[in-house]
Amino acid sequence: MPRVELAFPGLDRLGRALLFALTPLAVPVSLYGQAVPSGTVPQIVTTAVGEATIIPDRASISFAVETRASTAAEAGVENARRQSAVIAAVRAKGVRAEQVTTSGYSVGPEERFDGGQRKLIGYIARNSIVVDVHRIDQLGGIIDAALGGGANSIGGLRYYSTKFEEVRRIALRSAVTKARADAEVMASAAGGAIGLPLEIAASDAGTPRPMYDVAFAARAMEGAPETPISLGEQKITVSVTARWAFLQRE
Repeated sequence: MPRVELAFPGLDRLGRALLFALTPLAVPVSLYGQAVPSGTVPQIVTTAVGEATIIPDRASISFAVETRASTAAEAGVENARRQSAVIAAVRAKGVRAEQVTTSGYSVGPEERFDGGQRKLIGYIARNSIVVDVHRIDQLGGIIDAALGGGANSIGGLRYYSTKFEEVRRIALRSAVTKARADAEVMASAAGGAIGLPLEIAASDAGTPRPMYDVAFAARAMEGAPETPISLGEQKITVSVTARWAFLQRE
């Protein structure tokens, strides 16, 4: 290779040294002739979704007793009597005391408009409890027992699973596997390979929402068949976004 020498007339050795020290370093250039900022790591970004299904093994449900009377005290006393009967009926189905929680209690006036004016016609007492059902096969019988005990409003039926986190991680693993597979295909098509992951972020794109059933408002009849309960599967969806280092083949 021919040797090239640069001449700097009028500059002594010290001047030439300062000139080279102040000259900017060369900037690397990509194959396409575009400057690549110093320290930048070429990256491939992928997004993938993983799914898994789960069958609920527990449930929670709300039972309410609403009573009316001419005085607040009478409404409260009657309500306490009937709600105690509801709790006793539920407990008789094998539900433990710690699985029953009072979720609301209120006593207030009941009014109506008569001739454009409010008229007091009595008082309403309402007591609500939430029962955590640990054996899903007992749910229908517990509903019937509560209705038979005096509950006149039932709602907020929600199914859930004690294995949620375990199944969610299955969906998460699936999402990461898909994201990596996509990154490998993209890197290969671009003439390289992927290196270590630089960042992986996950979000629950489709966590099962509570499944609410319609409210019940009828008392159970003696000898009637047990209330049927259908569970079905719930789908857990997890989304993953990953950044991978891109390695150019030599």
